Amino acid sequence: MNITKENIDDLNAILKINVVKQDYDEKVNLVLKDYRKKANIPGFRPGKVPFGLISKMYRKPVMLDEVNKLISESISKYIVDEDIKLLGDPMPSKEQDSKMDFDTDEEFEFKFDIGLQPEFEVKLSKRDKIKYYSIKVDADLIDKYQQSYAQRFGAFKPVEEIVEKEMIVGTVVQIDEEGKVVEDGISAEDSRISIEMIKDDEIKNSFFGLKPDDSVSFDIKKAFPANTEIAAILKIKTEEVETIKPNFKFTIKEITKFEQAEINQELFDKVYGKDNVKSVEEFRNKITDEIKVNLDKESEYKFLIDVKEILTEKVKCALPVEFLKRWLKEVNKEKMDDEQFENEFPKFEIDIKWQLIKNKLIKENEINVSEDEVKNEAGNFARMQFLQYGITNIPDEHLEKYVSDILNKEEEKSRLYEKLYEEKVLKFIKENIKLDKKEVTSEEFNKLFEKK
Repeated sequence: MNITKENIDDLNAILKINVVKQDYDEKVNLVLKDYRKKANIPGFRPGKVPFGLISKMYRKPVMLDEVNKLISESISKYIVDEDIKLLGDPMPSKEQDSKMDFDTDEEFEFKFDIGLQPEFEVKLSKRDKIKYYSIKVDADLIDKYQQSYAQRFGAFKPVEEIVEKEMIVGTVVQIDEEGKVVEDGISAEDSRISIEMIKDDEIKNSFFGLKPDDSVSFDIKKAFPANTEIAAILKIKTEEVETIKPNFKFTIKEITKFEQAEINQELFDKVYGKDNVKSVEEFRNKITDEIKVNLDKESEYKFLIDVKEILTEKVKCALPVEFLKRWLKEVNKEKMDDEQFENEFPKFEIDIKWQLIKNKLIKENEINVSEDEVKNEAGNFARMQFLQYGITNIPDEHLEKYVSDILNKEEEKSRLYEKLYEEKVLKFIKENIKLDKKEVTSEEFNKLFEKK
């Protein structure tokens, strides 16, 4: 088998693969012999079907399969051996001869279009100025975080009477128009209703002032127009809701109301661990440190967006646009129509250029990410996951197990590598350009995104 590359221009080329019978015939015959051993054809004992009959029945699809495998493996090896830098994947060429006959031909020529990475330079200097926004930590922001923690660690507590936004638990039974319980009608124990979610004001008002052991009759379909809500209350299937009569009686067993957590030692311990914070002042200082970390991430994200936009505009990095459009359309044909694709393609271009710029900076400046750094990042990610559930003190063995699970998933591991490489590239860019630093409020910072 012979593979050659013919350059069309600096960004496009054609791979030509010549396949002859000797390249595939042995493998095809081995597969057919295996078929013969397993074939179950009337009139022949197992394993005794004539090879010629098996060949007549299966040779063409087997040959197609083996030739495709051979081409795929050979192209991959050729690209690696020749160190060809591709964009996208090889695509069957528009110049491919469509008259190949696998019934009679024994030699074939296949053609594949390939897109090539461009040659370009990335020059950074202190003459390059990019804005870097840092966000002020003000009292309002600290208050919002404190309020968020009080809300997150709040709880439903028993109250004696329905006033406004309570949650009630009780028994619901179906009744007729005269208010009598329907024999063999729908009923459910320990059903829950949020008073706030009742849509009909008249029905909502009928609940106000009720206490445990009180009952109220109402039209459940007026109270809750969504069938899913009704199904949850009555503990029936959603599709059954359409056919039921809507009159029900609810007998209250328990009334609770959500209350935010008090700003005290109990809350401090839940948020930051036992005795790590011992006063409101320390709590707010800890919140401030947390906000700074989060705002630094926001600043870095904005900087990334700006760097990406400025460098992909500055660096002269031509792309094989027509090839990429064809390749991307094939990859995304089930996800978007032609109009969507044309609208999204400029974003694809920027992403591809940015990836090329990053890769060049990484290679030319010997930027590396170690296994230990990835493991440490996985640990940080794991801690954040636990923190979302309010878990602050994680036993080392549990954390190590979680980190191990993350790193055993190739997709997750690759994502961590990509994240760390991007962070190091941004750090390198910061060190080699001039940062135009500007402090803004969170409101001013958010408006920067509205302009895009």
